[in-house]
Amino acid sequence: MPKETLTPKERWLAVITHQKPDRVPLDYWATPEVTQNLMKFLNCSSFAELAQRLHLDYVVGVSPAYIGPPIPPDEDMYGCKYKQVNYGTGVYSECVYHPLAKYNSVEEIEKNYIWPSVDWFDYSVIPKQIEGKEEYPISGGGSEPFLIYKNLRGQEQAFMDLILNPEIVHYCLDKLFDFCYQNTLRIYETIPGKVMLTYVAEDLGGQEDLMYSPEHIRTYLLPRMKRMMDLAHQAGAFVFHHSDGAIRKILPDMVAAGIDILNPIQWRCKGMDRRELKREFGDKIAFHGAMDNQQTLPFGSVEDVRREVRENIDILGEGGGYILAPCHNLQPITPMENIVAMYEEAYNYGWY
Repeated sequence: MPKETLTPKERWLAVITHQKPDRVPLDYWATPEVTQNLMKFLNCSSFAELAQRLHLDYVVGVSPAYIGPPIPPDEDMYGCKYKQVNYGTGVYSECVYHPLAKYNSVEEIEKNYIWPSVDWFDYSVIPKQIEGKEEYPISGGGSEPFLIYKNLRGQEQAFMDLILNPEIVHYCLDKLFDFCYQNTLRIYETIPGKVMLTYVAEDLGGQEDLMYSPEHIRTYLLPRMKRMMDLAHQAGAFVFHHSDGAIRKILPDMVAAGIDILNPIQWRCKGMDRRELKREFGDKIAFHGAMDNQQTLPFGSVEDVRREVRENIDILGEGGGYILAPCHNLQPITPMENIVAMYEEAYNYGWY
């Protein structure tokens, strides 16, 4: 087995800057239930031990501490209320109350709703969050405001608003993006030069096509997302862009706007062929993910998983430019043997 010559941070940096690392970096995304089950399966007493066992190049996230007005249980700072829903193998928190759903104009919202402020957070706690973790990539700040907007208005209403209530969409997105911008800026100022990755996301795609028209994406989201990307680049950070699904139609726009890493590469979705993506965008962006969470990992055999690992490394990792990870959080229905096989095969096969 070759010897590692780079730290996880250096390995990520090589991939993002289109240089060959010593091996393909291995990132980890999973639900809490999966992490606990995996630790038990591998007899690991801590996540650090698990990371060492699987050779993970995981990302360390930083965030400020909330010190604002008291938040009731099962609610967030936006006033959205949640219910814990048990799906049999795990639990997800689902939004069940949408505080802006009852309003029909910007004026009503301005009169009755208080937007969260970055002054509700204590940023002085962040430096301690990265102590002893200097060898790992640090992620901080970012945005995913339409996801919040859907919770504020209700998902069906939020999509109808794009056509029926554009003034409400623009007003709310300005408020949400302004918060994200100021929050990200304060994180950068608290640990200058330490943030390597900033998450600028929106789920734009479904299984077959975009969930929004390209015109709506260009009108409501892209200019605001570009403002976040420009802020990240000015601070020396790279833009980690997450968008599930079939996003091929809008991908040239996202690349032109300034994304550096594309996640999650759901290659079973229409238009997301790995070879085509690598050929068309591989000189401009790095790829993250591509281990299929819909079929291969939960329902495939160990050999199916190992085969997909090799395919992803051969295609997306040719010459560098690829970070292997599951396409989404690993779910509790995923066999532990498949998870272990994914990381073992990637570590054994992914050397340059």
